[in-house]
Amino acid sequence: MLKLMQLELKKFHLAGYIRSALIANVCILGLTCLIAQTTQSEGIHEFAQYTQILDLMDNLVRATFIVFASVLLCRFIVDEFKSKSITILFMYPIHRKKLMIAKLLVVLLFTFLSIMISEIVITAAIHLLNQFVVIVPDQLTLAVLGQQSVRTLMNAVAASFMGLVPLYMGMRKYSVPTTIVTSILIVALLFSNNNGPTLSSFALVQIGFSVLGMLVAYAAIRRIEYKDITS
Repeated sequence: MLKLMQLELKKFHLAGYIRSALIANVCILGLTCLIAQTTQSEGIHEFAQYTQILDLMDNLVRATFIVFASVLLCRFIVDEFKSKSITILFMYPIHRKKLMIAKLLVVLLFTFLSIMISEIVITAAIHLLNQFVVIVPDQLTLAVLGQQSVRTLMNAVAASFMGLVPLYMGMRKYSVPTTIVTSILIVALLFSNNNGPTLSSFALVQIGFSVLGMLVAYAAIRRIEYKDITS
């Protein structure tokens, strides 16, 4: 399985996705700082406490990498079926289910690690910047860091499985735009707010979408035996 995953990563050039993830991190950091500075210039502290800016950053990171996961699904799976290149892979002496599991694991792990690493890096960058420019008039304590670490871990696991949900729509007609638009709609539904809590902040909603992602992955693995024949 590990070898299959390595082959998938080599085939689709992992470095390009890492570079895109880094650019996304810079954009999220810039947007977070811009919101803080803009409101401060108007005499309002948008982020009075560290937990507030960390919550915003957490939402932005998860939303970004759920959409990012849909791009990976398109590249690793949907596009392979659309271009029929998956038929060539099926000629190799590799079990089809193993091949699909390897592809899904690559997307799942990449999304999880991207969220975890991004949140660590951006939190460190905000803390460092806050030493020179006041972004948050609050101190980052070990207690806040501890609570945020637990939340980040749980949210990253949930978001990784949520990122698989668009595969269901994408595989219906092997459509790349449909896959990406579905992920954007999911993000809009879960992370939009009007000065109140987002749907993603409710544990039951997160669990529901995570289970949905697991079911989509299970269905994709189960149907892989005859998917190219029926298409």
